[in-house]
Amino acid sequence: MKLATFEVDTPLGPVRRVGIHTESGLIDATTGSACVFEEQGDAAPVELAEAIVPPEMLAVLERGERAIETVREVVSFVESGGRERGPNGARVVFDPTEVELLSPLPRPNSLRDCMAFEEHVENTMGEDVPDVWYEQPIYYKGNPDSVCGTGETVLWPDTSNLMDFELELAAVIGREGRDITVEKADSYIAGYTIFNDFSARDVQGREMEGNLGPAKGKDFANALGPYLVTPDSFDVEGATMTAEVDGETWSEGTPGAMEHSFAEIVAHVSKDETLHPGDVIGSGTVGEGCGLELGRFLDDGNRVALSVEGIGTLENRVVTDED
Repeated sequence: MKLATFEVDTPLGPVRRVGIHTESGLIDATTGSACVFEEQGDAAPVELAEAIVPPEMLAVLERGERAIETVREVVSFVESGGRERGPNGARVVFDPTEVELLSPLPRPNSLRDCMAFEEHVENTMGEDVPDVWYEQPIYYKGNPDSVCGTGETVLWPDTSNLMDFELELAAVIGREGRDITVEKADSYIAGYTIFNDFSARDVQGREMEGNLGPAKGKDFANALGPYLVTPDSFDVEGATMTAEVDGETWSEGTPGAMEHSFAEIVAHVSKDETLHPGDVIGSGTVGEGCGLELGRFLDDGNRVALSVEGIGTLENRVVTDED
């Protein structure tokens, strides 16, 4: 199941909704839930839908399994004939071309990014990989307030001249947990999305000479999207990942090359620390999945399109000055 956050124009201005991507179109999860509840005879279907399947992705994740199961019922209801309007007259299904897709999580609860691909570490460190990298997942914490979605333009920091992308996958936590075992860790993952960890390489290089970071070299733009795909609909081992710049393929890879699986990463991160719904954890960059490894960087105006089989394409344009 592919979940999305989208924005639709209304007489009162743009409104954000949670959507379900299907062959029928983009289903409004909250309005669809109201239809299901009304069909079941509930006296206040709209109010119940807004409580169980709110029109905001983080809130849906916080509601837990009942919300996800209701969303599955909505898909079955719509695909079996359904209705065009909800109990309050709101539309149930939208054509994707008439709405704006945002990041699935416009503001994650937190953002972490790992470094789980050995080839990327070897290519970028320029030295032997340290033992600790094999012994445990290595990650840093990013800026959840700098998230953008597909189609958004990324304004590059004026302090940087080396513009780079990173081809990554991200797992999104779906329920609270602490000291999670590897065996149970997969059950805490609500789904997966594409992650472009945009990097100002010159800024990043300078700040990390101080043996801390990254920070300013990363925190200006973190692209996520276009969909949050539930684990039952995604091949986390074999999915093909590609990066194109202005239509030219620069990078290819697969999550199967990760040294540490997402289950191992989740277990490690949760040691002595509580994970919450809406926490985002990046895989790190696939081997040769960034310009730093390839010896070529982005130019002003380039369009970067990251595609992951089973999720879709996350596309952003980078510019050095606002249009």
